[in-house]
Amino acid sequence: MNSPRATKVLVIGYVWPEPRSSAASGHVMQILEVFLQRGWDITFSSPAGYGEQRADLTALGIREVPIELNNSSFDTFISELAPDIVLFDQFMMEEQFGWRVEKYCPDALRMLESCDLQSLRQGRHQRLKDRLKASDDGNDFTGLFAPAMREEFEHMATTDLAKREIAAFYRCDLTLMVSEIEIDILVHQFKMPRDLLHWCPLMVDLPSTAPVPFEERAHFLHIGNFRHAPNWDAVLWLKTAIWPLIREKLPGAQLHIYGAYTPPKATALHNPAQGFHVMNWAEDALQVMSAARVCLAPLRFGAGVKGKIVDAMLTGTPNVTTPVGAEAMHGEEPWPGAVTRTAQAFADHAVQLHQDRDRWLEAQVQGLQLLANRYQQNVHGPALIARIEHCLQNLPAIRRDNFTGNMLRHHHHKSTQYMSQWIEAKNRL
Repeated sequence: MNSPRATKVLVIGYVWPEPRSSAASGHVMQILEVFLQRGWDITFSSPAGYGEQRADLTALGIREVPIELNNSSFDTFISELAPDIVLFDQFMMEEQFGWRVEKYCPDALRMLESCDLQSLRQGRHQRLKDRLKASDDGNDFTGLFAPAMREEFEHMATTDLAKREIAAFYRCDLTLMVSEIEIDILVHQFKMPRDLLHWCPLMVDLPSTAPVPFEERAHFLHIGNFRHAPNWDAVLWLKTAIWPLIREKLPGAQLHIYGAYTPPKATALHNPAQGFHVMNWAEDALQVMSAARVCLAPLRFGAGVKGKIVDAMLTGTPNVTTPVGAEAMHGEEPWPGAVTRTAQAFADHAVQLHQDRDRWLEAQVQGLQLLANRYQQNVHGPALIARIEHCLQNLPAIRRDNFTGNMLRHHHHKSTQYMSQWIEAKNRL
């Protein structure tokens, strides 16, 4: 008797995953691991070039197949592969390849991994720019951190990015969201059906060894991919406002800043005399996090959930952040460190955590409890598989009920198909 065929999954990535460089890639790798545990047959494709730190997917048993934009070779590839599931990594991949997937594999479940709500991040970035133009006060950003959900919607709803992004969500059968806050914005403000969304936060295994003790740690740490605009802005706020306040109270304090793809504008900030060390890329983020006493994440804008803060909790490292950094990360659980709204409060709490062993230990315990209550892979992995299998079993009904998605696919896919075919023909000339 023949064994049943393994479910075939095609992942179309915006980039080849670099889990040691970004939380977004880390989340993709976590999803792939859940699929592998289920015994699914996975192919990963991307039109991007290979990055410096890309993961070796083939070592995990995942096929790697480069693909091209606006090239009918993809049609032959996906027809021969005949996947049961296609996962678009970020909405731009659905825009580019969605019509081809629908045309050549109409019965495949179409999923989207959103990473974060990019239109929300863009709207917050614009508000920060407006605030910086209006005032040179580098301390108090309370106004940025307290918008009502309706206000967030109003900043997003008029943008082309929101229209593109949310239309792609509708065109898919299921979209994975890392943030419950972003699900609420989509459901309550944009009136998107909750049935098209699934909460899938970062998924980790709990640490099996005791964290490095307080006495064996030193210095402050900030970590984040410099290609991600919120991380670069956080470094600037640290340099200009927060770090001088910390050094006033702790003259010998040292800050180590790590990040993939460090640009010259970042290395120019390196100043050992000020204790401000730009260290470039960290080969092992958990190792450098374990050596630090306090993680600093002064994010003035952003979206999604923060991989650097999950890494801090995994290593037992308390953190100081902003409401943007803490958003959607802790529910009703106490925060493992401090959440602040001004540069002065940020510096004060950072110094306290660095010096107060009892408070530091309390924050460490809170971080480990938070991981156990919200981020365990053995909880969210099975929930994701169950949701996907439910969708596979009920796909005709899901698509019938998603009339808005059907309508958007009808109009978008036709126009995208004709444009793509025109570009391909033009490229042959």
